[in-house]
Amino acid sequence: MCDKKYMDERKGMKEITEFLSNTQCVSQNEIEKIQTIVETISYSKVRKTGFPALHEYQLAYHIVREADLLCAYDVDRCMVFHLYNNTANIEDAFQTAVNLFDERVFKHCEHGLILLDYTKTQIPALEQQCHLRFASWRNILLKKTF
Repeated sequence: MCDKKYMDERKGMKEITEFLSNTQCVSQNEIEKIQTIVETISYSKVRKTGFPALHEYQLAYHIVREADLLCAYDVDRCMVFHLYNNTANIEDAFQTAVNLFDERVFKHCEHGLILLDYTKTQIPALEQQCHLRFASWRNILLKKTF
């Protein structure tokens, strides 16, 4: 995935395209479909423009996109991202994570982003893990004395 949060999207796409072109086992059409998948799976792009029409590659698109969404159910990853990119204030990182999960992650189904049965079976356990992790962080932050 080439997401602007983590890298220059054009540079990343160029590297992916070069890699795929050099493998000689992926057709030009397949490279173009992979490019479309990578360029359109981000949460914000899907919410803004919807799903691309990829016909015979539609299932592949949803598998990759929903795998990316499942990776979002990681409270610590969210907090570390905030700490690295904003401030080294753990309370701010925690509150940012709470807000992001409440406004976005916990609403994947409500927002129509989850289509695959496998993903639907995974979300309840992932949400439970997130709630436990938030409770653990609340406990840690309440006891903070440093």
